[in-house]
Amino acid sequence: MIRKNGKFLTQAYIVSDTLLVCSSLLLAWWTKFRSGWLEYNVALAFGEYFIWTLVYAIAAVSIAFMVQLYSPKRKKSFSFEAMKVIQVHFLSFLVLLAFLFVTKEIHISRQFLAIFLGLNLTLIISYRYILKNIVQYFRQKGYNKQFVLILGAGHLGKRFYHNLHLHPDLGFEVVGFLDDYQSRHEVSGIGHKPILGKIDDLEDVLNHYIIDEVIVALPLYAHEKYGEIIECCEKVGVKTLIIPDFFDVLPARPQFDDFAGMPLINVREIPLEELGNRMLKRGFDLCFSILAIIVTMPLCVAIAVIIKLTSKGPVIFQQERVGLNRRNFMMYKFRTMKVQDKESSDTNWTTMNDTRKTRFGSFLRKTSLDELPQFYNVLLGHMSVVGPRPERPHFVKQFKEEIPKYMIKHHIRPGITGWAQSNGLRGDTSIEKRIQYDLFYIENWSFLLDIKIIMLTFWIAWRNRNAY
Repeated sequence: MIRKNGKFLTQAYIVSDTLLVCSSLLLAWWTKFRSGWLEYNVALAFGEYFIWTLVYAIAAVSIAFMVQLYSPKRKKSFSFEAMKVIQVHFLSFLVLLAFLFVTKEIHISRQFLAIFLGLNLTLIISYRYILKNIVQYFRQKGYNKQFVLILGAGHLGKRFYHNLHLHPDLGFEVVGFLDDYQSRHEVSGIGHKPILGKIDDLEDVLNHYIIDEVIVALPLYAHEKYGEIIECCEKVGVKTLIIPDFFDVLPARPQFDDFAGMPLINVREIPLEELGNRMLKRGFDLCFSILAIIVTMPLCVAIAVIIKLTSKGPVIFQQERVGLNRRNFMMYKFRTMKVQDKESSDTNWTTMNDTRKTRFGSFLRKTSLDELPQFYNVLLGHMSVVGPRPERPHFVKQFKEEIPKYMIKHHIRPGITGWAQSNGLRGDTSIEKRIQYDLFYIENWSFLLDIKIIMLTFWIAWRNRNAY
């Protein structure tokens, strides 16, 4: 039923968003003016607040349409949807403030507006999370299916088929295959989904079966067929998606650029290359690091005193690291080892029972408190709160020859913590695996992912056995 009524979910989202905005109005009104929790002097009538809420709701729905928040997101993660919701409602809030400024409405409560915005985001994101999980559950049970035809029963087609079966929550079902060189699958092939004919039979198959999407999984030498395939699919009104035969060398989310009027595949699209994303991340870095420095100042003073009393040498240890765009910088840490020569410090790896560590230094490393001075590196622009961990130049020269794609991590600022570290990859753990996590972070950066990494870092900071 849902599939036959394609606009059902869109209409449901619009109605539910509007109702949740109204619910946020009622809750914010009660919290501010009726609960007795907050003081207030002058309050506008409820009717006036309701009118401004309608202005906000109209703006939110309109902006949501413009940023395609109501378009199908079957293939998108929830974090993508949540970020869209946050963008929509912050923009709608700015629209509301603009109307209040133009109409010179000065009596509306600022506390009410803050509570209203917070409730809006909480209710709508929670509702969408619950609904997305419910829809995924029913898709796993066989409802709300979309049907796929795969062109090519070779390596690409088989791989796509198997990967699709790993995600039943997406609700896709393969109807069958078309292939010019096979009439049936090998014994070790891909199950009961049949090869329905050759590529030239595409139009007949599309007219005979219910097909929502055609996946082109043909080898490079068959590229001359693409024009006919796309034309045939568009004639019937079916979406066409192409898996490039060289997809293994592409990033997780390749992007197309336009250059001299020609489309080009951007092999390494990095979200943080966009000005808006860079400004958002840098603004967060500054606010978070300033707050962290203020909050941890008494602790840092205590650590400095203990270091000075328990071992000879400076309190702060400075070491050269490779950062953004392969530029070197001096990274700050609380000293956790006995004073040693620069060459030994720059070229030796720390081990579990390293005799160079002081007793208090072992505690600082175990709890990651030795890294608190790096918030000053963040203020200076050398580092970010979240990003790939920076390494010493000696080891960078070594790893770039031994580990594929190692140097890609230097496309963004290094971080105090990262996706690899928040998943327990620190200390004596695989460098190759760390790079895989770093590449995932670089290609899939979002503000919500940064928040998630920070929360995970706090969670594992006191229980990580690899920190030494």
